[in-house]
Amino acid sequence: MKNIFQALPEDLSAEVFEAIAESNTVKIERIVSQGHTTPTDEWYDQDCQEWVIVLQGEAALTFESGDTVHLTPGCYLNIAAHQRHRVTWTDPTQVTIWLAVHY
Repeated sequence: MKNIFQALPEDLSAEVFEAIAESNTVKIERIVSQGHTTPTDEWYDQDCQEWVIVLQGEAALTFESGDTVHLTPGCYLNIAAHQRHRVTWTDPTQVTIWLAVHY
């Protein structure tokens, strides 16, 4: 048994993506952030849908449409395939733990 809140990476100089489980059609990952953002000239443009929830900390996602969503613990959303988005803010004062399901 493992705990999503334990064994956090010590080196958070970069955002950390850890696969928890995956198959040919689904990938579940823990993402650990602290003050990280997507570079301003880059967008996530994924071939699959992504369901994401913030379990701890806070973050903001901005979509190519200009809409921004602020996520606090318990907030989740589904991001459609090829819906371009970027992480524009994660709390620099605490660790943000996300759970993402790519399907």
